[in-house]
Parts: sequence; C-alpha cells; structure tokens
Amino acid sequence: MKIISWNINGIRAVYKKGLFAPFIKKYQPDILCLQETKAQEHQSEVDLPEYEEYWNSAEKKGYSGTAIFSKERPFSVMLDFPEKIVKKYRLEDSYGNTNTEGRIIAAEFKDFYVVSVYTPNAKDDLSRIPLRHKQWDPAFLEYMKELEKNKPVIFCGDLNVAHTPDDLARPKENEGVKGFTKEEREGIEKIIDAGFVDTFRIFTKGNGYYSWWSHFANARARNVGWRIDYIFVSEKLAKKIKSAKILPEVLGSDHCPVLIEI
Repeated sequence: MKIISWNINGIRAVYKKGLFAPFIKKYQPDILCLQETKAQEHQSEVDLPEYEEYWNSAEKKGYSGTAIFSKERPFSVMLDFPEKIVKKYRLEDSYGNTNTEGRIIAAEFKDFYVVSVYTPNAKDDLSRIPLRHKQWDPAFLEYMKELEKNKPVIFCGDLNVAHTPDDLARPKENEGVKGFTKEEREGIEKIIDAGFVDTFRIFTKGNGYYSWWSHFANARARNVGWRIDYIFVSEKLAKKIKSAKILPEVLGSDHCPVLIEI
C-alpha cells in the first residue's frame, strides 16, 4: 500500500496548471492526504473516479483545509478535534479558532487510522508560538494517542517545523526563526517520546532532504529548503514500512509530496 502526503497549496491552482492528474497517474497512491487545499469540495474540478474523496474545508474561503482521497472506502471519517480536546485546550487565539480551519481529517481503515494534518504556522513574529506550544501541539498529540488506543495510527502532513539541524539547509542562520524554535521542535520530540516514528528517518539520515522551499532566491533549484512535511506511524507499524521517500521532482506547490509504502 502506498500513502502519499502533499501540502498542495491550493488544489484548484495545481489542477489548472495541469499537474495534478499526471501526478496521480504516475504515483498511484492508495491513500492521498492533502493539506492547504484552499477550496470547498464543490469548488474543485478534480474528478478521480477510482477514489473516495473526503474533505475538511475551512470556514474561511480559500484558506487552509485538508482532504483524504482513498481507493478503499474507510469505515468512518472524523473532522477536526473531538469536543473534549477542544474544551481542554481552547484552540483559539487572537488570529482565530484553529478548529474551524479544516486542519485535521482522520479516516479509519481496517488495520489503522490515517490522519491528514496542517499545523498552524507560528508567524514571522512568533506571535502564534503560545498557541502552538501550549495548545495545538499537546492537543494534537493527545488526539493521536486517543486514536491509538483503538488501532495503530499513521499521521502525515505539514507540521510547520524542522525537527533537527539536519532538517533544514541553514540551521545556524534560522535558529529561533519560525519553524525552528525550541518550542516547535519540542512538539516533535514529544511525538517521538510518545512512540511515534518519523518514517523518513528509518531509511535516510543526514541533511539535504527537504520538502519545502521559499519562493525567493531560487531556493528550490539550489535546494535551500526545509523538511517540514512528515509521515509518522505508531511504533508497531514501523517494521512494516517498506520505504519512505520525499518526491522533490513533483512540482505545483512550494511543498513536494512525501511517501511511504507499507
């Protein structure tokens, strides 16, 4: 089974560029998790007859959003955080309520859950760090652990953080910058401490492997990037992962897809 995650940064834009259908045809994911769809389902011209489509769109038009496309029909699909987690962590700040932004969609299959997630950006001035550090990251980890009580979990998406210095091209210059603060990195540490496994790092060590590049200074061509898109799995699934890859050759977004075969 092949699972691909991609922050597509506007599904309508990628589709209109003629890049989405060829991507599907070439890679043939069994499950495709998308982030930053920036569309309601009815606004999308994408038509994939072999896939079931499940969307979680933001209330705000043209913003955020996640989706799961699957060849197999899941048992159930859940949108956003469960109510008890929302009450516990109050997932809003001066920017708004993250639980209305379509940031999480979970699908239950026979042997595991698959979750597509788009983590809030900390902002250039780090004004969203308190939300990330004290509310979102602990709430998300608690939700994954709750799902894991029923069956193993595969969660993937744009986590908006480079975990270690190997996960970005210029760690020294970016120390303390959004996406590479100690608070955001701690969120990944806690995910790993809870037993979830970063699948890419099972197979590939070292730097030079990135999933996002700035639009400035020809960063993508020069591979001056960040690895901020991940596929994590419950520990009991780790031995079943046959491969984990980043697909920088896939164009259309400022992010590229990441993939596992399980």
